[in-house]
Amino acid sequence: MEKTQLRRQLASIRQSLFDQGFLDEQFVQLEELQDDANPNFVEEIVTLYYRDSSRLILNIEQALQKSPLDFNKLDALMHQFKGSSSSIGAKKVKAECTQLREYCKAGSGEGCLRTFQQLKKEYTTLKKKLEAYFQLARQAGPTESACRPK
Repeated sequence: MEKTQLRRQLASIRQSLFDQGFLDEQFVQLEELQDDANPNFVEEIVTLYYRDSSRLILNIEQALQKSPLDFNKLDALMHQFKGSSSSIGAKKVKAECTQLREYCKAGSGEGCLRTFQQLKKEYTTLKKKLEAYFQLARQAGPTESACRPK
């Protein structure tokens, strides 16, 4: 596939990530930090996010298995996870973190468990989509500067 066609496909995939609500403006801000000196900056940041957040998810799962639930500890873990998700523009993941924190404040263990399952689903879906996006980006080669989603 020629580079121009790859770049068009890449732009389309990127736009769909915004249109479907997976990413927000923070992702664009990350892209704006990428330059010729560090052409894989965004991919590196996202890779770090997934590496670090897998540990957080494990800690959250362990906290959810405790009886009785320590809602303060769970809320603190969710606060951290929400912050790291927000830093890469993971919009749907961040929204699930916010919802789970609300259930912590309400003391709803069932709500926390249900929301955590949805959070993991959004997290995994975004990871697969971004992996495909970055794989195509490597094939397409360097592009011009980032542009705002429509």
